[in-house]
Amino acid sequence: MPKVPSPCIGVCKFKREGHCIGCSMTKDQKSAFKSFKKNAHREAFVELVVAQQSCMGRYKHWETAYAKRCGKKKVKLQILNGGKAA
Repeated sequence: MPKVPSPCIGVCKFKREGHCIGCSMTKDQKSAFKSFKKNAHREAFVELVVAQQSCMGRYKHWETAYAKRCGKKKVKLQILNGGKAA
């Protein structure tokens, strides 16, 4: 099974109180994601990012970009289909 990709969508501009305008992650969160080896942990982290985005608002563009990235890597995430992570 392929690895769950990072929620980063390649924008990487930290303008919203230390949060990226592309994915909502902070620099520390981006570093933390790299340390997760199990897909269950990675998928749970993506769920956390989605919750963070809904609280912060203005991240509707992210889901489309991330779904495309997951599709290229042949990864299917429940969270992108309205479900919850592992």
